[in-house]
Amino acid sequence: MSDPIKHECGIAMIRLLKPLKYYQEKYDNPLYGFNKLFLLMEKQHNRGQDGAGIGAVKIGVRPGKNYIFRERNPKQNGLAAIFRDQFKDYNDKVKRGIIHPEFIDTVKDNFNYAAELLIGHLRYGTSGSYDKNACHPFARKSTWPARNLMLVGNFNITNSEELNQRLIEKGIHPVFSTDTQAVLEAIAYHLDIEHAEIYRNLRDEGYCGEDILRMMNERLSPVRIVSNAAKDWDGGYTIAGAIGNGDAFVLRDAHGIRPCFYIKNDEIVAFASERVALMTIFEAKQEDVKEVKPGHIFVVKCDGTCCEKPYREQGEQKACTFERIYFSRGNDPEIYAERKALGEALCPQVYESINKDFKNAVFSYIPNTAEIAYYGMLHGLRMIRRNAVKDELLKLSREGKVITPEQIESLVMENWPREEKIAHKDIKLRTFISKEKDRMQLASHVYDITYGVVEPNDVLVCLDDSIVRGTTLKQQILRILSRTNPKKIVIASTAPQIRYPDCYGIDMSEIGKFIAFQATIKLLRQSGNGELLKEVYRLCIAQREKPAAEMQNYVKMLYDGFTEDQITQKISEMVYPHNIDWSGEVQIVYQTIKDLHKAIPTCSGDWYFTGNYPTPGGYAVLNNAYINFYENKEGRSY
Repeated sequence: MSDPIKHECGIAMIRLLKPLKYYQEKYDNPLYGFNKLFLLMEKQHNRGQDGAGIGAVKIGVRPGKNYIFRERNPKQNGLAAIFRDQFKDYNDKVKRGIIHPEFIDTVKDNFNYAAELLIGHLRYGTSGSYDKNACHPFARKSTWPARNLMLVGNFNITNSEELNQRLIEKGIHPVFSTDTQAVLEAIAYHLDIEHAEIYRNLRDEGYCGEDILRMMNERLSPVRIVSNAAKDWDGGYTIAGAIGNGDAFVLRDAHGIRPCFYIKNDEIVAFASERVALMTIFEAKQEDVKEVKPGHIFVVKCDGTCCEKPYREQGEQKACTFERIYFSRGNDPEIYAERKALGEALCPQVYESINKDFKNAVFSYIPNTAEIAYYGMLHGLRMIRRNAVKDELLKLSREGKVITPEQIESLVMENWPREEKIAHKDIKLRTFISKEKDRMQLASHVYDITYGVVEPNDVLVCLDDSIVRGTTLKQQILRILSRTNPKKIVIASTAPQIRYPDCYGIDMSEIGKFIAFQATIKLLRQSGNGELLKEVYRLCIAQREKPAAEMQNYVKMLYDGFTEDQITQKISEMVYPHNIDWSGEVQIVYQTIKDLHKAIPTCSGDWYFTGNYPTPGGYAVLNNAYINFYENKEGRSY
C-alpha cells in the first residue's frame, strides 16, 4: 500500500478443555496453552504494532488465591517483551525450585499464565493515546469472581457517545475514553444486573458459601448478558471476553464486517482474527477452521461446554474487502487466490496502458503487499500473449502459409511480458521523525531500485494494492521509480478509487485527504460547478441532527457528474512528481467495482468505494466527515 493506513487489530483466545495435567503428560509441556497463545499472536503480528496485551483466568482456584491476570505493553515490540518477561519469570522459578514442571500444581500456583483461559490482543491504534492504558485487555475488577471482566477486540463502535449517555441515564458514571471502554461498561452493567438477580434467587433458595459460586457459574448466561448490552451497537466488531468465573465468549457484528475464526476439538477451542494463523499453529486443514457467524456469540462455559447462538438479528453480509486486499496474511488459501484474481482482473486495462506492446514494457510491483496480486497479473498478461500467438498461428494456417523458423522465433519466442523486481524495501521509516520535510527526505531512501533493466523506450508498470491519499505515491514512489528513466510509468491499483471514509476499524475518516475526493473537487471547480460543494454542505448540515437511520449520502452528488475515467485522469495529473529531471508520462489504473466483487466473492463490503454503508452509523460518519472538510476541520469524524 503506497499510503500506509492504520487498520485492524488482532485478537486471540484459547480455552483448554482438559486439565493442565493432560497437556503436561501428552505434550510434556505444562505451558501448552500459553505457548499456543504466543504463537497465535505472533502469526498475527501484521495486524498491530502499537502495543500488545494478554490476560488469563484460572478455573477452579480456591478462594484466597489470585485467579485473574493481565499484562500490557504499549511499545512496538510489546508482544515480544510481554512473552519474554513471562517466560523469564517461569524459568527463574524453575531454577529456584519454586516450580517443578512435572508437578502441575506447582506450575498453576506459581505462574500467572498457567491457566485454562487465555486471551491476547495486538493493537493498531486508530484513535486515543498510545500508552499502556490504551492497550487491551480492558478490565473491570470486582471481589465477586463472576463480576470480573476482561475484553479484547477488533472494532470501532460509531455510536459510543450515545451508549455512554444511556449509561449515564441509568445512574452510572462511565469514563469517556474509547469505544472499548463504552463496550466494557455496557457489558459490565448487564453482567452486574444478571449477577445480582441470580444471587438474590440463590440466597432465597437457601444456598450459601461456595455453593453460591458453583450455582452462579451454572446460571450465568453470557448470551443473555451480551444480547441485552449489544442490541443498539452500531459498527464493525469482533470482541472476545473472559469473565472471572471462567466463562468465555466471542461475538461478531451483525454484518460480519470484522473477521473471526475458530477451531474446536477435544482438547482446545481457539479463536483468532485470521484463519491461517489457526491452521498453522494447530496444523489444521482449511475445513477444520470455522467462522463465527455474524450476529452470533460463541460461548465456552467454565465447565467447557460450548454453544454458538444469535444475540441480535443477523444483517446482510458485508465483510470488509480490505481484509482480502491488504490486511490479512496472504497465505490463507482463499485470500491467496483472491489476490491473484485481483491482479489478473487489471490485465485488460494494463494491456491498453502499454499500447498492447509487450516488447517495450516492464512489469513490477511495489513491495510487499502487492506481490501475490502481481503473480495474478503476470498470469493474466501471459494468457493475453498466448491468445495473441494462437490467433496469429491460426490465421497463418487458414491462409495456407508455411511458418518459418524466423516467424516462430519472432512470433512465439519473443515479446512475452518482462517481469522485474524494480523496488527493494531497505529500511523502515521511523515515526519519531516529526518534521514533514525531514520525514520525506528519509522516505525517499526507503526503497532501493534496480538499475539497468528498464530502457528509455519502456513503459514501467508497477502494481500496488491501493491508493488512498496519493501523497506517498507523489512524494516518494514515483520519484523513486522515475530514476529508472522509462518513457511512461503506470501505477495499477488492485483496489478501486477510495472515495468515502471508513468507520469500522480502518483509520480512513478524513474524506478531504483522499486523492479521489480531491480530484473530484478540482474537476467540479474547473467545470464551473463549485457551488455544488456548498449545496452538499447545506444538505449535510440539515440532516446532522437527524437519527443516523434517516441520513442519506449526499456526498455522492459530487461524484455523479464525472466518470471514473475522468477522475482517474485527474488523479494521474495530481500525483505527478515535481522538481525532478524525468519528464515522462504517469498513468493511474484502478480496479473496477465489478471486477473487485468478481475477484473477491467472499466479501461484499465496499462502502469506502461506493458509499453504501452497512449500518446507519456509517452515514452519520460520512456526514460529519464532509462537514469537517467543508469547515476545514481536521481530525476523525467519529
